[in-house]
Amino acid sequence: MAEITASMVKELREKTDAPMMECKRALSEADGDLNKAEEILRVKLGNKASKAASRVAAEGVVAIYISADGKLGSIFEINSETDFVAKNDEFLALAADCAKLVADKNPADIAALGALPRGDGTVESTRAALVGKIGENMSPRRFARVEAKGKLASYIHGGSKIGVLIDLVGGDEALAKDIAMHIAASKPKSLDASGVPAELLDTERRIAIEKAREAGKPEAMLEKIAEGTVQKYLKDVTLLSQVFVKAEDGKQTIEQLLKSKGASVGSFSLFVVGEGIEKVVTDFAAEVAAQTAAAAAAR
Repeated sequence: MAEITASMVKELREKTDAPMMECKRALSEADGDLNKAEEILRVKLGNKASKAASRVAAEGVVAIYISADGKLGSIFEINSETDFVAKNDEFLALAADCAKLVADKNPADIAALGALPRGDGTVESTRAALVGKIGENMSPRRFARVEAKGKLASYIHGGSKIGVLIDLVGGDEALAKDIAMHIAASKPKSLDASGVPAELLDTERRIAIEKAREAGKPEAMLEKIAEGTVQKYLKDVTLLSQVFVKAEDGKQTIEQLLKSKGASVGSFSLFVVGEGIEKVVTDFAAEVAAQTAAAAAAR
């Protein structure tokens, strides 16, 4: 049996927002496996134990570039320590230039992007100089480059905190904007079921089976219940199956909307600033108190 430490309990509690004793019991049951413990809590507490999956905790911006003919584009995220820096003109210019460089030069990864020329130096030397000037770290995080089957359109929301790049085949500019806005609001994981990672479906299936078992459902029904849960999950997280946020009847799916307009989505990219990053939140008062105590002890 693995030793369950206070730091493990604290980490699980911060990820799930579950009560401390529930976290400790889940970790014990999972023999110290944090991911398994999170699954156990989801079985017991439902989606209240999924806080970490949707929490966004870093600053920065998303920048998008689309060529004049709408056939080539990119989406790019760069992070900063504070929102103050994310509004700095030089920081924003760097983000915009990086998005264009991604489209034009097609770098293999962030390191390759950093080596590309910018001004009198490179993207990386520009970033380093800006860090020295502002006094705060900033780091390019990810990008996607798209060669369109149709025509590219974009949507930026919340002061460049959410960015969507969509390849719409057919349709018109208004339809592209509507679907891009829908993606920003509903945050689908993929276009259809084929794009959802198998491990996510396996997790949902396991959780559904355990919840049904704890509810006293017959063993013979568990697989059927789990399959129903997985299908509902797919409807919730795949773009084509989602109900259009502006549907007047509250029922029209994105797939139905596209069909009515003779259009289709070639692909889409959704970037939410800081998604999946945990930012250290400093309790300033506690930090000052700790420093004062340490100074007093040293005297």
